[in-house]
Amino acid sequence: MISVILFALAFLCPLAGAGIGMALRHRLPEHHLSHESIDVIKLAMGLMATLVALTLGLLIQSASLYRSTIETEYRQSLASIVHLDEYLQAYGPDARELREHVRHVAARGFQGHWPAEDFGPMGPMPDAGRSQFTDVQRQIVELAPADAAQRWFQSQALQLTNRLSDLRWLVMNQETAATAPLLPVFALIFLSSIAIFGSFSLYARPNATVFTVISLTALAIAGATFLIVEMNNPFHGLLRISSQGAHAVMQVLGQ
Repeated sequence: MISVILFALAFLCPLAGAGIGMALRHRLPEHHLSHESIDVIKLAMGLMATLVALTLGLLIQSASLYRSTIETEYRQSLASIVHLDEYLQAYGPDARELREHVRHVAARGFQGHWPAEDFGPMGPMPDAGRSQFTDVQRQIVELAPADAAQRWFQSQALQLTNRLSDLRWLVMNQETAATAPLLPVFALIFLSSIAIFGSFSLYARPNATVFTVISLTALAIAGATFLIVEMNNPFHGLLRISSQGAHAVMQVLGQ
């Protein structure tokens, strides 16, 4: 939702600036629109436009890197869940209930990212203040291996739960720094776009061509803003990470 709002603001601000410039054009004294004044305005607005373009480019690069990092960690988590289930299956029948519990924990985690989709039964909610992975680890430790093979699978399962817990907290901490810190930067960009497009309209007579060019440029700025916000929220919005991998994992865990 916030990406759509910022898209609309990023599109309307340049148009508003152009409207203000067109309105001021007929009210400013003639000497304010002399060739010397226009040259100074062009230089100043060119510098401001360059700074806005660089800022948008850096934000897009940062958002792309952030999304790539989150998606990589998410795919690592999927692989670790499948390997955990394989190790528990290889451990033997004693780990059957534990495998079902791991499946419920995975379904509950996926449901948190995609609440509108069904990932199967999630089992009872854990006690308040109790980590799901800690409960899984406790049950793994309580297994009584009968031979060296079962001891090895038990140790590998514990290592995977540690990795899953680390990845879970890492993703959660990174998601807390998503869009909110960008809002002041976007506000500065929007104000700059008003000034830039307002100055352009001071020395350009309004016509269909000018309006079309301004609209297309405003659309490009709005598209860049939308892309930045969407990539900074990888599990939300229109460009969120696909849940197909999660559904595939749930099918594997159900076997």
